[in-house]
Amino acid sequence: MASTAQQQLRAAELRQLLNRAAHAYYVLDAPEFEDAVYDRLYRELLELEQQHPELLSADSPTQRVGGPPAEGFTSVEHRIGMLSLDNAFNAEELQAWDGRLGRQLEDSPEHQRDYVCELKIDGNALALSYADGVLVRAATRGDGSRGEEITANVRTIQAVPLRLQLEQPPAWVEVRGEAFIPDGTFEAINAERQQRGEALFANPRNACAGTLRQLDPKVVAARRLDFFAYTVHLPADADGPKSQWEALQWLETAGFRVNPHRERASGANGVVAFYDRWEQQRHQLPYATDGVVVKLDALERQQLAGFTQKAPRWAIALKYAAEEAPSRLLRLVAQVGRTGVVTPVAEFEAVPLAGTSVSRATLHNADRLEELDLHSGDTIVVRKAGEIIPEVLRVLPELRPEGAERLELPSHCPECGSLLVRESGEAATRCVNSSCPAILRGALRHWVSRQAMDVDGLGGKLIEQLVDRGLVRSIADLYRLDAALLASLERMGEQSASNLIEALAASRQRPWHRLLFALGIHHIGSVNAKTLAAAFPSWEALQGASEEALNELYGIGPEISQSMQQWCSTEANQNLMAELAALDLPLASDDNGADAAAGTGALTGQTLVLTGTLPNLSRVQAQAMIEAAGGKVTGSVSKKTNYVVAGSEAGSKLQKAEKLGVAVIDEEELKRLLQQAG
Repeated sequence: MASTAQQQLRAAELRQLLNRAAHAYYVLDAPEFEDAVYDRLYRELLELEQQHPELLSADSPTQRVGGPPAEGFTSVEHRIGMLSLDNAFNAEELQAWDGRLGRQLEDSPEHQRDYVCELKIDGNALALSYADGVLVRAATRGDGSRGEEITANVRTIQAVPLRLQLEQPPAWVEVRGEAFIPDGTFEAINAERQQRGEALFANPRNACAGTLRQLDPKVVAARRLDFFAYTVHLPADADGPKSQWEALQWLETAGFRVNPHRERASGANGVVAFYDRWEQQRHQLPYATDGVVVKLDALERQQLAGFTQKAPRWAIALKYAAEEAPSRLLRLVAQVGRTGVVTPVAEFEAVPLAGTSVSRATLHNADRLEELDLHSGDTIVVRKAGEIIPEVLRVLPELRPEGAERLELPSHCPECGSLLVRESGEAATRCVNSSCPAILRGALRHWVSRQAMDVDGLGGKLIEQLVDRGLVRSIADLYRLDAALLASLERMGEQSASNLIEALAASRQRPWHRLLFALGIHHIGSVNAKTLAAAFPSWEALQGASEEALNELYGIGPEISQSMQQWCSTEANQNLMAELAALDLPLASDDNGADAAAGTGALTGQTLVLTGTLPNLSRVQAQAMIEAAGGKVTGSVSKKTNYVVAGSEAGSKLQKAEKLGVAVIDEEELKRLLQQAG
């Protein structure tokens, strides 16, 4: 019988052989040995691990499929935020982006920036975390700051290495990439589902997203997902790549599949040439691609370019032209939104577009409706803008039925009958009746949504009942409901009613910035709400803020500040806030925020940037301390930055701060500033 040491050595040898063989087969498309040999070695390792569970390790190929189904997914915070990309839809928009980037980098007008062009795979973004070279966590994008942990499912993807093929891997590595289902695999999956009488998937991207969220890893393994890596993040002290091109090479060396159809390009014209070529050739690929991702090559220049609140300035997605299809108009409906804006919506015979069935499209406003000259029964041409949003492109008047009636927006609100209003200089037509059921329903749906007050159990159907029966006439009325009344409603029992009352009570504990976003104020999204709540940590402070004070905030411009001031000065809104205060809703931040509101927050109204490695504080700890003192932490340096906190190995952010004359402090100076809060 082999000794324990011999068994450990054999298990390690088998893991290395099998992982190398899987990489050769799935990534390099160059099998090292016959399937029968692989199967024999796999069985030997499996038997060893079953007999000696202590030999099992996270990088064992036997762990690609295994374990019981999960009960659910845990929300995890990304080490580095997963931002989305801005889009361009033609060469002119790309040229405009290139020009803006040049001005941001202060390049001369004739300077040709070096870019890397990569095909944009139509799949689902993943974040893979490795510790000492071993895969320890995989997560979905989620909202960019938090995603769902799906490690067991991602282990089933053969193109994802369980152990990096590096002799000396860094302490940690964060790899980003796209999981997808190849076209041939997708067709086979749908064929199998059709044979079993199951509903077919609409397109590979939706199938991939649904597969990644399967609770049983065995189901995920059966659907044979694939993966391309495209970004790597390494510790500051690691000797890593200096450019995006080198990063892709690093990923290949580490054992990842990287899309082979990539190219370096000089200037916007080089990017357009790559794009034009692949717009023609993309249909020959065995997977779906919906554009080209363009990235500034030098990583140091990427840092210099920085980020907006939503996307990097140094990258953009140049999307392919949308597919088009003709259809027949069935009817025009007027849809009333939560702000009272009335939108014409065309309903037409369903047509397949970009992998989905489409039967509705917004026409935006009365001007667009007039421009299309839409008549009943018209044949229209529909496309997906950016292959996402359906739109009516044009009408084919030569196919118009004889005597067809011209279609227009109604003069009165379809929900409450009030006269619709269109102010001079505005494109939108509005219902201005604040008691309109449609406006109230929309406001309530937004209030209870996940990013806002997150009231579980209060869905659209129940909101309709509450509004239609006159039980809820404002947001405040939600907090006056009782379990007995709710239990009497359709499809509501005592337990459901009790759960909803508890959910409403729990929503009273949401932070101030969530409530501010939940109010649905025009132009105030979740990011802007955080910015405003940090600077003005109470309703009283925000209501008294001047337009100048609002405009000084990072990311807050005149349009947002004017909208905020108009909302705050409206009597009906002031009454609502008074009611919410009486109902113990969070109209102020916690103690830290209250201090800032009272003027004792050391960094109230200050914008800071963190760069490099601090000696004693992690990036997360430093940011939390700054925000607790009323400050704002951003990712890029500008003239509005008050301080740059620099640690060891600070890079381009420090250089930009020095160039702009922004104050640079170290950790000790930051702590001295923070102590002033006491």
